[in-house]
Parts: sequence; C-alpha cells; structure tokens
Amino acid sequence: MQPTRRQILIGSAAAMVCGLRPLAALAGTHSIGGPAFASHWRVTLTQKDTAKADRISDAVTAIVESVDRAMSPWRGDSDLSRFNASPSTGWFPASTATCTVVAESLAVADLTGGAFDPTVGPLVRRFGFGPITGAAATPRAISVAPAAIRKIAPGQTLDLCGIAKGFALDRIAERLAGMGIDNALIDLGGEVRALGAHPDGRDWQVGIEVPGMHPLAIQRIIAPGGQAVATSGHAAQGRTGRAALSHIIDPATGRPADQTLAAVTVLADTAMRADALATALTGLGASGGPALARRAGISALFLIPAPTGLAEVMTGRFADHLVA
Repeated sequence: MQPTRRQILIGSAAAMVCGLRPLAALAGTHSIGGPAFASHWRVTLTQKDTAKADRISDAVTAIVESVDRAMSPWRGDSDLSRFNASPSTGWFPASTATCTVVAESLAVADLTGGAFDPTVGPLVRRFGFGPITGAAATPRAISVAPAAIRKIAPGQTLDLCGIAKGFALDRIAERLAGMGIDNALIDLGGEVRALGAHPDGRDWQVGIEVPGMHPLAIQRIIAPGGQAVATSGHAAQGRTGRAALSHIIDPATGRPADQTLAAVTVLADTAMRADALATALTGLGASGGPALARRAGISALFLIPAPTGLAEVMTGRFADHLVA
C-alpha cells in the first residue's frame, strides 16, 4: 500500500513532491543513504569522511528505528500507542525521547495558538489519514515530565507525526557531530540540516521545489547555514495539483485545512521546531500563516497560488539565506 504522511511519521506529505532538494556538487563529496519512515535518508559527506560511511549508516539506521519504536502510531508497542491505549489519567512512563518531543509539541502548540495540535489524531483518522482513535482533546489536556506523560481524561490521545521526523533529524546531526563529522549535508525525507561547509568552502545549498511540478523545478535556492529546514504543503503524493483533501487538519474547524497555500518552508534552530512550524503555518493558510510568522519572528517562505504562477511571501530572516 502506498504510504501516507501519517504512515511515515513526517510533517508533510508534500516532502516528496514540494519539498527540499539538497544541492551538493559531485566534486569532493560522497553520498550515502537508505530507507527511513517509508521515505529516505541521505548524508552527503566530504571525501575525507568516506571511511566512516558504514558507521554513519549504522548510526542513522539506529536513530530512525528508535524514533519509530517510540513514536509511531502504526506500532502497537510504541510509547505513543501504549499511552493512547491506556485508560489511566496518572503519569504514564515514557522514554526521554518521547517526552522531549511531547514537550516541544506543547510549546509549539502554545506559540501557534493551537494551529499545531498534537491531540489532533482522531480528526486525522476521521478523514482517512491515520490510525489514531480516541476522544476529542486539546493540548491543554496533556502534561509532560522528563520521563512520563499524562492526560486529563480517558480516551485522549497524542499524535506526534508532525514533529517526530524533525526530532530524528536533530538526533542524527548530533550523532554525526559526535563522530567527528564537521562537514555534511543531512536529508531526512526532505527535511535538511547542514554541518559546516561544502568542501569548496561555500555554504551547503538546498533547493526549494516548485510544489507538485513534474519534472522537478526549483523555486528558490537557499543556504541554511546552521538552521534546519522543513517544508509542508497540500499537494498529493506523486502527482501534480492539489490533494482532494489536505492531510493537514485545521484544529479551529476540525476539518482538512483550506488549500490557499501551495507550500511553506521554515528555517529554525532545530529540525523538530521547523517540522512542527511548517505544518502549523500551512494549516493557517495564505492569510493566517504569514501573519503568525511575522508576529512570532518565524523565518519562512510562503508559496501562494496566483493567476500567473506562485506568489512569494517571506518572513523573519528568510531572505538573508537566499542564494537564488
């Protein structure tokens, strides 16, 4: 069965069709990769680090498996699924990783006024995009501690699909840095983090794809520097044009978000935050998304369908990262 956004844990089905394209010149680099969350991972290394390729591959695979084991709603044995199935309103033991992601999801929910909502899983299922069932809730129904999470009523659930992949990318970047990898470009299912610089001395560069365009076309090229990059959008996987229903739920209406935006690309200090913010801003649409980004100082590029193609709105310091 063709995987959906919710099956691959990631923050945007559009990562495959209107996402990010690492732009690494072949000279002086070596790329390795493999499967991750029904998508892919890819690390572009400088030649001096190619001897570490097997160790890097093992490390990335272990992190991906660990995050899937903790936070996948499709695994009955994950922390997330066991918490969702539990009727208890007491503190539920969970891994440090899961609690870290829950804490960040609640922080982004607060920052976005609920536009990012980690309790939206039952609504997602209602429209055919996920497996989570349960009672209606809001982020205020969830509490988190360093090693436990809690809900205020039986039947309430968590959905971390819009943030868990970003967490995995952050852990991969930290692990590679700990292995002495100073310069690399890391792509996890279309979300990107860079370490150091390209071997020719310039910043690593990332192409932002035109949503749903086949063959591939690049809208903008950016140099993220130390920032993580994530993109979200409504385009259906594998074909041009809008999805019949967006996979992104607007918590304010309880329905799939209006498709007034083609895509949003976010720069943030962590991939976890970029992942969640990209989802939230997409759900807020062509008016609410840029308005929130300006208020909160979020660096983002909004691509908005227009009669002549795509209109662009940039917020925060996004324009400072433009290469072309």
